[in-house]
Amino acid sequence: MSEPIRVAVLAGATLATGLVAGLFFAYACSVMPGLAATDGRTLLGAMRSINRKIINGWFLSVFLGGPLLVVVAVVGQFGTRGAVFGWLVAALVCHLVTLGVTGRCNVPLNNRLDAAGPVDGITDPAAVRQWFEAPWVRWNLVRTVSSVAAFACLIGALLAQ
Repeated sequence: MSEPIRVAVLAGATLATGLVAGLFFAYACSVMPGLAATDGRTLLGAMRSINRKIINGWFLSVFLGGPLLVVVAVVGQFGTRGAVFGWLVAALVCHLVTLGVTGRCNVPLNNRLDAAGPVDGITDPAAVRQWFEAPWVRWNLVRTVSSVAAFACLIGALLAQ
């Protein structure tokens, strides 16, 4: 892989990763604290709507594109074993944590919330909120840290070029 292509792939991976890290950070410091100040039905309804709307081309292209570009960057650096390669491998590990937490923790909670039925038909929104909110916030914090760490590693790779 030529050097300009390697740099472009790394820049794209960094941009996509930064966007995802920023999204998860925004949830951690504004969306979820804001929803925490509302009643149960409002929180549940808002989260169901957000969970449905976030599955779109823009989100999926950066959420999945960032790790994919990191894999391409690792392959492009394979054999060099230099600092850039080390930063890329660390970024890939962080991405795998983000993907794993999302797939094994946040998405199942979202699916369980969706399966609870229409929000206005939930007889005990406080009980649903109890099993949903705290675990979702906790796992979002984990993926926020892992995605910010991936972003920092990619900045390290850019600087090590």
